[in-house]
Amino acid sequence: MKCLVAVLVCAVLAEGIIRVPLHKQKSMREALREKGIELPYQDPARKYQPDEFYGSANMYINNYADTTYYGAITIGTPPQSFQVLFDTGSANLWVDSIYCNTQACNAHTKFNPQQSSTYQRRGQSFYLPYGAGSLYGIFGYDTVEVGGIVINNQEIGLSTNEPGETFEVARFDGILGLSYPSISAGGETPVMDNMINQNLLSANIFAFYLSRGEQEGSVLSFGEVDNSLYQGQISWTPVTSETYWQIGVDGFEINGQETGWCSQGCQSIVDTGTSTLTAPGQYLGNIMQAIGAQRSQYGMYMVDCSQINNLPTLSFYISGVSFPLPPSAYINQQYQNGYQFCSVGITPTYLPSPNGQPLWIFGDVFLREYYSVYDRTNNRVGFATAA
Repeated sequence: MKCLVAVLVCAVLAEGIIRVPLHKQKSMREALREKGIELPYQDPARKYQPDEFYGSANMYINNYADTTYYGAITIGTPPQSFQVLFDTGSANLWVDSIYCNTQACNAHTKFNPQQSSTYQRRGQSFYLPYGAGSLYGIFGYDTVEVGGIVINNQEIGLSTNEPGETFEVARFDGILGLSYPSISAGGETPVMDNMINQNLLSANIFAFYLSRGEQEGSVLSFGEVDNSLYQGQISWTPVTSETYWQIGVDGFEINGQETGWCSQGCQSIVDTGTSTLTAPGQYLGNIMQAIGAQRSQYGMYMVDCSQINNLPTLSFYISGVSFPLPPSAYINQQYQNGYQFCSVGITPTYLPSPNGQPLWIFGDVFLREYYSVYDRTNNRVGFATAA
């Protein structure tokens, strides 16, 4: 079900090197970075009103090529820093570890439990398959810090084998799953559930704002919503299966014309770990025909870049509210060797939902347009137009 395919097609960009003048005094953050510790962003205003911020956190996360949204967490005592993909489409927390020596692991920062005074070995092994790639590992417990929120005795997966090249090109050292515990491999308690169980949040919610155009400014919030990151009201819809963040879809329109494809109901999984909008495979051809896209020799659907403004708007109806996707949302514009290429950010899935209804996946193509809120207390998902 999981789809991390778009992570794999991104070329690894050369890292720039910034030389600091010798007379410049290092900041605390820079000094810790040299020791391999990357501090998550903290709002400087917290020291003025610490009580007001209790039970919530806003953390900036990275946007790589509009395909991957990841950020820093720490594990252990003293803290070891890792970049993790924040994934609403899975439930486990895992990171690369010293127990793994495949190429994928060796390309990333590895957790060393021997250097953490709070680590406890659990010993149970696990296997995690994703839409692309898989890994083997063992479970342990340690202190985890996410956006300034400290979780004690958090179960973590330590990779022991990451076969293939899937994760080798990834910008992250692991994945932090944010879906329901019912789909957690090995019965691992997800990070969000431990935040709830340890009464660390003022409200049992989290929310995503995903930036576009590879820009900075993506935000993951725990315990609150950030009113500055969306416009209008939040529209809520119930979770239909407490596994993934799965919701019902009542209708789908192309340029204002109802297709009827969801007249008997559709399902959608809201998944920050999927870069595309994923459509039921039986409807993909109709969508591409309406868009006027042509399939390339590499299997991608392409359009004439000069015609983007003339392409249709795609609209979903969810709990009586319309959520349109203009062509600027689902067309990827790329430049290579002086040429512009425009591909369609819609891919197929041939799996139905568990109840047999057509299945969509609202990945980053959808979530860049809409601020998304995930409410564990009321088991509902909220969308509002992104600011």
